[in-house]
Amino acid sequence: QVQLVESGGGLVQAGGSLRLSCAASGLSFSSYVMGWFRQAPGKEREFVAEISWRGGSTNYDDSVKGRFTISRDNAENTVYLQMNTLKLEDTAVYYCAAERRSSWYSRFSPDYWGQGTQVTVSS
Repeated sequence: QVQLVESGGGLVQAGGSLRLSCAASGLSFSSYVMGWFRQAPGKEREFVAEISWRGGSTNYDDSVKGRFTISRDNAENTVYLQMNTLKLEDTAVYYCAAERRSSWYSRFSPDYWGQGTQVTVSS
């Protein structure tokens, strides 16, 4: 079965950095658009970033543009989220997601989700 396993979350001070990883198994990784979502306490899950099948295209929510970078390694079936200049409002559970779709120009609607990893930014 498909598994997406996130790692790398933790507690960091504002202004610091974290790198999240998501290891995928049970799917043809390079056939999937991969992405990250997050959910803060009391809020709905929201889109953070996505990356195309070979990594040539990326898309970010405005709130993280210039601070977060998504990347992937198809040889390792892994997608990453480098998070720099973290802010208090970045505190959330971060979820890895995968979608098998043929067009880059459509809204990310995941087929699979990871279990999530907590990121807490302190002042």
